[in-house]
Amino acid sequence: MASVDLYLVRHGLAGEHGTYPNDDERPLTDEGKKKTRQVAKRLRELDVRFDWMLTSPLVRARQTAEILMDVGLAGKLEEADFLAHGGTIDHWLDWLQNWRAIGQTTLALVGHEPDLSAWAETLLWGEVKGVLRFKKAGIMGLTLPEGGSPVGNSSLFWLTPPRFLL
Repeated sequence: MASVDLYLVRHGLAGEHGTYPNDDERPLTDEGKKKTRQVAKRLRELDVRFDWMLTSPLVRARQTAEILMDVGLAGKLEEADFLAHGGTIDHWLDWLQNWRAIGQTTLALVGHEPDLSAWAETLLWGEVKGVLRFKKAGIMGLTLPEGGSPVGNSSLFWLTPPRFLL
């Protein structure tokens, strides 16, 4: 089994929290769409590409993932409920085991804070420490080990706030 490069991507700048009756439907702002597209284009220029991309079903994450797809960063896009707020890493770990069996090696997860930070810390250190934070449209890259559990056994290869990609 090969190692996996996992990219964690926080959704872009969205409408203000509390301004929509259903927060799940809060979309990206025009500025959020513009900056997310700029980040996506820069990633493409850097030859970043994902075999597969999973996104939270919430509108702002889905829109972010669609922008990433539009610029050619991913071969396949799928919604995953476990990436919505409060989703657990255990459900993703089950999904990951099946996905790895088909031989893919580069995966992106588009989601939300504080969940993405908690997942990254769990993969890096085996526990949530509360020290990592993703900016909107920020990206982190982790390498998951070739075998065994990635929890506490992954390594960081990229942590970029969006301003470095604009």
